[in-house]
Amino acid sequence: MTSDRLFAQASSTAEMLEAVSDAAWLESMLQVEAALAKVEGRLGLIPPEAAASITSSLLAAELDPEQIGREAVSAGNPVLPMVRMLSRVVPGEAVGYVHWGATSQDILDTGMMLVARRALTLITRDIDAVAAAAADLAVRHRSSVMVGRTLLQQAAPTTFGLKAAGWLTAVREARARVREIQHGGLALQFGGAAGTLAALGERGLDVSRELARELGLVEPVLPWHTARGRVLALATALGILTAAVGKIALDVLLMAQNEVAEVSEGVGGGSSTLPQKQNPVAAVEVLACVRGVNAQVALLLAAALQEHERAAGGWQAEWPALGELFRFSAGAVARTAGMLEGLQVNRERMAANLLQGGGQVMSECVMMTLAARIGRQRAHRLVGRAAAAAANSGRGFGAELKADSEISEHLSPADIDAALEPSSYLGSAEALVERAVTAYQREMGEGK
Repeated sequence: MTSDRLFAQASSTAEMLEAVSDAAWLESMLQVEAALAKVEGRLGLIPPEAAASITSSLLAAELDPEQIGREAVSAGNPVLPMVRMLSRVVPGEAVGYVHWGATSQDILDTGMMLVARRALTLITRDIDAVAAAAADLAVRHRSSVMVGRTLLQQAAPTTFGLKAAGWLTAVREARARVREIQHGGLALQFGGAAGTLAALGERGLDVSRELARELGLVEPVLPWHTARGRVLALATALGILTAAVGKIALDVLLMAQNEVAEVSEGVGGGSSTLPQKQNPVAAVEVLACVRGVNAQVALLLAAALQEHERAAGGWQAEWPALGELFRFSAGAVARTAGMLEGLQVNRERMAANLLQGGGQVMSECVMMTLAARIGRQRAHRLVGRAAAAAANSGRGFGAELKADSEISEHLSPADIDAALEPSSYLGSAEALVERAVTAYQREMGEGK
């Protein structure tokens, strides 16, 4: 159990906290060292018996991350003290072949790729849950009419199903980026002291190829010690993903306000002072996590500017940022999945909110109906005049439209009533929902 669980639990998941813990990082680096010895033994670069001894010893090793961390202060990274500690774990002459031909960054960066692989497996599982919940909402509410809002003001009718379809599509597109990294962007780091693999003579590329295969990672064209595009691709993919789920949380937060009350989380958080409150805690936690992700993405972008063949500070700045990136991303996605799975949708309140402006949410429909007879510019002016009169007089929008002699010359009371019906002005909303859900179902059916 780490010492930071008081706040970390609220911004991540228990599984992710373990997946990116100090112990997990150390285990991944030991796995890389063991795989390196195994490959080098197979290729004849070190004695096979030494390779076997190193492999079995390292995979069973129980090293102290806290002690390694303390010694890393003077060493500059945790690999050097880890390798020193292995002298007490690997028996006999085999210890002399540990870390053969590698540099510290090779072990740490490749270990980072293994940590990332486990972390992305957890995140993509929860992405799938978010997408499934959004697709279900889109289908169930394809005809649930509600106010569409632009600049936080009532604009024109839409459906909650279309809103959910928008969530689904954004998450699905972000998921594709994450899976691209997961299945093709996690690469071996192996270049030796200055990126030449000189310590391995002419066999460096052989070791690189076999080590990538052994660990199930992509073999890069070149070592990428100070070319951090892979780290940035990972960071920005998670930034895009959490922006997508953050948008969902923000919509839910706004729709859950008491004055709006179109959705609720079902099981809200209470207040320590106000007994009546049911706070949208999941949405709040998602937005907190997204802000955490944004900070780590910015840090990693800044850290990517690195000197010559080895970074002086940029690489080191990545280590804690990557752990936080995974923690916050997992928290954002998992909380969104739970929030959508339990979301309560209030159709009646949605319908009531459509009427708040006295029908003015239908002004575009009225204008277009009138424009077909007198042209758009004049229609826009006349309908705008009626809307202003309704706001000033307190009479309904429909009453002002019918009282306007220039409008009534072209539109009958029945025409106006028809143009004020929200369910008749949804355009391609249902077709768009169908398109989004079909694309999702096709993708899931193909197993992508």
